[in-house]
Amino acid sequence: MSGVNEIRSTFLDYFKREGHEAVASGPLVPRNDPTLMFTSAGMVQFKTLFTGVEKRAYATATTAQKCLRAGGKHNDLDNVGYTARHHTFFEMLGNFSFGDYFKERAIELAWALVTKHFDLPKDRLLVTVYIDDDEAHALWKKIAGLSDDKIIRIASSDNFWAAGETGPCGPCSEIFFDQGEKLFGGPPGSADEDGDRFLEFWNLVFMQYDQVTPGAREPLPRPSIDTGMGLERISAILQGVPSNYDTDLFRALIATAVDLTGVPAEGAARASHRVIADHLRAASFLVAEGVLPGNEGRGYVLRRIMRRAMRHAQLIGAKDPLMHRLVPSLVREMGGAYPELVRGEKLIEETLELEETRFRTTLARGLGLLDEASAGLGDGDALPGETAFKLYDTFGFPLDLTQDALRARGVSVDTDGFNAAMERQKAEARAAWNGSGEAATETIWFGVRDRVGATEFLGYAEERASGAVLAIVKDGVEVERLATGETGLVILNQTPFYGESGGQVGDRGVMANAGAVLDVADTQKKLGDLFVHSVTVREGAVSVGDEFALTVDHARRSAIRGNHSATHLLHEALRLTLGDHIAQKGSLVAPDRLRFDFNHPKPISDADLAQVERRANAVVWQNAAVVTRVMPIADAMESGARALFGEKYGDEVRVVSMGRPEPGADKAFSVELCGGTHVASTGEVGPITIVNESGVASGVRRIEALTGEAARLHLEGQNARVADLAALLKSPEAEVVARVEALVEDRKRLERELTEARKKLAMSDGAAGADDSTRDVGGVKLFARTVEGIEMKDLKGLVDEAKKSLGSGVAAIVGVTSEGKAGVVVGVTQDLTQKFNAVELVRAASAALGGSGGGGRPDMAQAGGPDGDKAAEALDAVAARLAAA
Repeated sequence: MSGVNEIRSTFLDYFKREGHEAVASGPLVPRNDPTLMFTSAGMVQFKTLFTGVEKRAYATATTAQKCLRAGGKHNDLDNVGYTARHHTFFEMLGNFSFGDYFKERAIELAWALVTKHFDLPKDRLLVTVYIDDDEAHALWKKIAGLSDDKIIRIASSDNFWAAGETGPCGPCSEIFFDQGEKLFGGPPGSADEDGDRFLEFWNLVFMQYDQVTPGAREPLPRPSIDTGMGLERISAILQGVPSNYDTDLFRALIATAVDLTGVPAEGAARASHRVIADHLRAASFLVAEGVLPGNEGRGYVLRRIMRRAMRHAQLIGAKDPLMHRLVPSLVREMGGAYPELVRGEKLIEETLELEETRFRTTLARGLGLLDEASAGLGDGDALPGETAFKLYDTFGFPLDLTQDALRARGVSVDTDGFNAAMERQKAEARAAWNGSGEAATETIWFGVRDRVGATEFLGYAEERASGAVLAIVKDGVEVERLATGETGLVILNQTPFYGESGGQVGDRGVMANAGAVLDVADTQKKLGDLFVHSVTVREGAVSVGDEFALTVDHARRSAIRGNHSATHLLHEALRLTLGDHIAQKGSLVAPDRLRFDFNHPKPISDADLAQVERRANAVVWQNAAVVTRVMPIADAMESGARALFGEKYGDEVRVVSMGRPEPGADKAFSVELCGGTHVASTGEVGPITIVNESGVASGVRRIEALTGEAARLHLEGQNARVADLAALLKSPEAEVVARVEALVEDRKRLERELTEARKKLAMSDGAAGADDSTRDVGGVKLFARTVEGIEMKDLKGLVDEAKKSLGSGVAAIVGVTSEGKAGVVVGVTQDLTQKFNAVELVRAASAALGGSGGGGRPDMAQAGGPDGDKAAEALDAVAARLAAA
């Protein structure tokens, strides 16, 4: 047995045969422990099982856990490459018992594995136990047959594990391998224990106590087992090599780097090659999990790891970016065990290449400026903090690189001055905010942000995580606690809840721990990176410092993701259908609907809307992967990515691509800058249905649409309505439209016929009031009649008929509506228009009806009024005006 992959699988298969559940590695970014920046041990993903907060279907487990120690209290970064054992990324093999077996079984399993399956010689093995753990000492003698001199009692904390000042704890037992007299060093506990001869490779933790207070310890009701074996260390032992970097995995990575650079891993270059190989693993696994280089939190640690490796690539003479070209080799070596590397290979390569390209530019520019700024400084001098801050703030040259570059010359950096300049910049930003016209209450977030830092957003990859409460705000004032029933704003160190921005609404969900349950009604972003959770305390209370399990409303988030991705697809479909002038002018991405505003001069035809919908859905049916990359905004815009209205962009942006290219295109169907959450593949969007198109402002149109389940229910409702119509019409569903069209035409015909009949009846001699419709007024014939059931638009036609029948005279007809209102039309035959004006006559009638005004020509005018009961008075008013002429 020699290969790292074989050793890993042998370990896992052994414990599976012994009844353990093989659990996949937890993520490097811990989801259930907000106190950790990265997962640094195998037990991290099982923390809630050890504490009893969570129950699972298994009581024993085994894992190969990805671990990282490059930030926070676990930081091995500076030692990597210069020792045989230190790594940033490493794998911890482990077996666990959650109240099932304890010391005896754990020792039996460990001894059988290392001596029978790994075939390590017993005479080269020794173990340690905690000084007063007589039980473990006796078990090692009984099970392994080790002599007393091979079971070493250790009094230090190295052999007693504790989660903290209080909580679960217990003694440890470590297994060591004697690498031979050729190496310097003594056994553990001796004066020479720091040498390399005796190598510790497996630690068995016997978790048997509860540290109630710093001075009081009680037995746990269900003692547990937590072990950790470093895969890199056991591989070096089994392969008979003196350094982890000489194992087959690292040899393959280093050989690739040697081939690409032409620089052997010898002499001064050996450490650089080791740094590159180690940091490649760490950076690649972090990027595969969605961590991307940045200036805060985990993103900053990733950037440090990347840039340290990239600096060593330059030190060995790499002329072009190197790191991304090593990724295929890493995927070949580790992709079988960790498929996330295979899935994320393209993103890893692009991220590494982008970072190294930018870093080379930054390094060259910064070193030149630094040389100028420090030209007069010598051994023992310090670069002014203001100068270091200018390099950082203006030219993007990090403080730690400034310190590294000057260290060889014995020059330090005035960090106090650097920090003072940083604080001064923050104060200026606060002052600018105060003068910006924003609500004064918003200024509270500057103080909170300065004190607690940015919130780390985990929600691109996770909907469940844990977080620690850093601040609470109620009614615009910071408080320490919220009680049951109270509402307030909670700020966490990390969160999976998306804060409203870019048109996407904020997440909702639940925060819970053993003593409290909080409902999260909304999440907002303040100052760009401070996530503020609007909560109501349903049970218990919340205080600053509390830790919570955070759960995003999955169904709601899924619907939002689908709608957000749909806006991108609709945007591009609109552009392809209507033209390149289409640009987003606003959006709303909610769980139940989406709204998309864009510039366009006129309403969209039904045919074009149907084409937009078809194009967007065609990409949905592709079920193509949605790819997210991070790059400088200039590069993103140059690549053709579209910016979204209302989004604020920094120097680096997320670029979201989805769908296969259109025929003749050289990029994905949709490529946009976006900080929102999206589906993993377009098929998750479900059907896209446009439900409305309207105008919202001059030259701005709006479409509203539904996706997924909402679209399905909408279409289901439409189908039900069609079925109901078909039943009413006694027609097949396929013929409903034709049947309705025929009915509409029939109705129009009947309405026309009815109108003509009413008009004939209204003007016939048998109509009500027909006997006295025509009278002589001062020698002028006046036709005056009131009619009902006649549309106002038809009154003019009746007046024309009356004028013809008169030959010479005046016709006035009042039409009364079913609501009691009235319209009046007056016509004057052409021979009398010099004497009588129809406009003046109709105004007199309108006044009698309670109206005012009226208009038209001298031969025909119309008006109206609210009082149809005064129809007779209106006609009399026309007669009176004729008599007075």
